[in-house]
Amino acid sequence: MNLISRTDELAEACARLGSAPFVAVDTEFMREQTFWPRLCLIQIAADGTEVLIDSMAPGLDLTPFFELMISERVLKVFHSARQDVEIVHHLARVIPHPIFDTQVAAMVCGFGEAVSYSMLVKRLLNRNLDKTSRFTDWSRRPLSERQLTYALGDVIHLRDLYPKLRTQLDKSERASWLNEEMAVLTDPATYELHPEQAWKRLKMRIKTPKALAVLMELAAWREREAQTQDVPRARILKDEAMYDIASQAPRTIEDLGSLRTLHNGFARSMRGRAVLEAVGRGLERDPETIPPIERGEPMPPEAQAVVDLLRVLLKARAGSHGVAPKLIATSDELEEIARSDGPDAPVLRGWRKKLFGDDALALKRGELALVIRKGEVAVIAPEGAAPDALTAKKPEDEA
Repeated sequence: MNLISRTDELAEACARLGSAPFVAVDTEFMREQTFWPRLCLIQIAADGTEVLIDSMAPGLDLTPFFELMISERVLKVFHSARQDVEIVHHLARVIPHPIFDTQVAAMVCGFGEAVSYSMLVKRLLNRNLDKTSRFTDWSRRPLSERQLTYALGDVIHLRDLYPKLRTQLDKSERASWLNEEMAVLTDPATYELHPEQAWKRLKMRIKTPKALAVLMELAAWREREAQTQDVPRARILKDEAMYDIASQAPRTIEDLGSLRTLHNGFARSMRGRAVLEAVGRGLERDPETIPPIERGEPMPPEAQAVVDLLRVLLKARAGSHGVAPKLIATSDELEEIARSDGPDAPVLRGWRKKLFGDDALALKRGELALVIRKGEVAVIAPEGAAPDALTAKKPEDEA
C-alpha cells in the first residue's frame, strides 16, 4: 500500500485529485497530550483514486494538500467535519471550501441524531466497518498494514456514501438546509479561540461576582499558556484548582500554598506567581465588565409547561419531516423561547424558523393548539383551518 511521504509525490497526487468533482477526506490525529491536534495521517479518495499521506514524514510540505482543500472546483466530503476543518485551519490558516458533511446530511435526511458512521455505512452501503484500529497510536512509525487498511477503508466508504446521501438530499429538496449548516462549518469565526472567553467552557460553580472576575482572568491565563506550550489545559491548572482559587482569591504565596487542590511547591513556582497576578487582575476588574451570575433558578411552572408543549411540537415536526430533533432545536433554545419575551435563538432563523420556529412562537402566544387525532399529534391552526397532521415519514418518502 503506497504511503506518500515526499512533496513531489503529494503534488502529483493532488493534481490528479484536483480534476475530480468531489473528494472524500479523512484524517487521523492525536491530541491527548497536546492542546492543538497533531495531524498523523491524511486519507483522500476520489473516483478511481485513493491516497494515503504521511503528514508526519520529515521534509514533507503539505501545501499541495492545502491548495486542494481550498479549490473551489472540488467539493470536499467529510464525516463530522469540524475537527478535520479545525486541523487544516490551525496548520495553514485556511478553511476547506466547499464542503459536504455526511453526518449533518444524514440528520437532514432523517437518519436520526444518534446515527453513527458505522450504522450509516451499514444502512446505505450494506458494509460492516472494521473498528479494531480506531484507537491505535497514529503517531507511531511505521504504521502497520492493518492501520493503513483501516484508514483507507474509512475514506473509501465515505466516497461511496456521498452520492447516495446527495440523491436523498436532492429528492427531499433540502440542499439549502445543509448549505446553512456548511456556512457555519466554513466560517473562520467558528474556529477562533479567544482566551478572554475561555471561562465560558467551565461548568459554573461560582457564587459571587468577585469569584467570577477571578475565574475569568484565571481561565484566560490558562488558555494562553496551554496554547503557547501546546499542552492540555489541565496540564497547566486543573478545573478543581481554578474553582478553589477563584473562591478563595489568595493574594500571597502563603495563601496560595494553603489550598488543598494545588500540589506542594506550586505556590512558589513561576506558575504560582502568574496565578497570583491573575487573581490580582480579577480583583481589580471593572464591575461593569463582569456578567451576571446565572443562579440556576428553577423554571417557573408556567414556563415549564410551555417547554413541555414545545418538546411535543418539536418531536412531531421532526417526525413529520424526517429530521433529527437535535438538528432543529436544543433544549436550551426551547427554554429561551419559553422564558423570554424576545427570544433570539438559531431555531428562529433560516430553515429552522420555517420548519418549527414560527409555530413554536405561535404555540406560545396561544395561536396554535396541539391535539391527538387518530393516534397522531396534529396542530389546530387559527380560524378553524384544517389541522396539519404531523405523521412520521421515512426520508425516502419525501419528494
